[in-house]
Amino acid sequence: MKKRAVALGYFDGLHIAHVKVLGAALEQKKNGLDPAVLLFDRHPAEVLFGADVPRLLTAADRDSILREMGVKPITVSFEEIKDLSPEAFVRDVLVSSLGCGFVSCGYNYRFGREGAGGEETLRTLCRAYGVTVSVSAQISVGQTPVSSSAIRGAVRAGNMEIASAMLGRPFTFEAQVCPGEHRGRSLGAPTVNLPLPQGIVVPRLGVYASVAEFGGKKYAAVTDIGNRPTFGGQSVRSETFIMDYSGDLYGRNVRLHLLSFLRDEKKFPSSDTLKAQISMDAVLARQTVEHSAFFQK
Repeated sequence: MKKRAVALGYFDGLHIAHVKVLGAALEQKKNGLDPAVLLFDRHPAEVLFGADVPRLLTAADRDSILREMGVKPITVSFEEIKDLSPEAFVRDVLVSSLGCGFVSCGYNYRFGREGAGGEETLRTLCRAYGVTVSVSAQISVGQTPVSSSAIRGAVRAGNMEIASAMLGRPFTFEAQVCPGEHRGRSLGAPTVNLPLPQGIVVPRLGVYASVAEFGGKKYAAVTDIGNRPTFGGQSVRSETFIMDYSGDLYGRNVRLHLLSFLRDEKKFPSSDTLKAQISMDAVLARQTVEHSAFFQK
């Protein structure tokens, strides 16, 4: 079996710190090693503590990005390896199963039963098998260390600029357009309804400047994440008015990129006042999107 350069960690967001760890593995292609990443089928905190940890990316999006980078995703059951000692993890998983010649991880990586192993343990154990170890230093945005939990907090707060800076791209999700109640059409702003992917972190409820992407093109858009209080809605969903596009998108997949929070959701006294607000939202959203470097790519 050809030796591999394996990135270690829980790559739930593929944020800029994750990319640094992955980059170290990718660099080993010049040394004849195949870049790969070890992934878990479930978040360790879910298995160990029963925690509910919302995702920043769906598994499909994560694996697609990894393959585009040139890194092979290898998924294992966390339940099956969680009780391995650090020695057994290195010997049985990294060396025997994956054929590691090189491993990369972040500065705070823990492994083995109850997280017993850290950087020095990994270096010592890998040295015995001739496996090189690379550990990436902490990365910060402003004064805040980049982490998936920090990004989840930013998304929940509607701070998409911070989330984007840490992710290295806008917060995004893709879903199939489903039928709505056609109220947007009567308000002069026909919308597409996209369910939030199951398990993904729910952004702060409100209105966002966004980009809708489908058919290989990007469109400036306004997205409402909420429960439509003006019309007595209860369930949270996303409704997006796509500017400069007219056509039937039912049944098609649309990817949304949330760029900037514009305002909170609120209940309007009439359809006319809501219509006027939508027009103002659209103007601000277009300005935001058209000045975005992401939209120009």
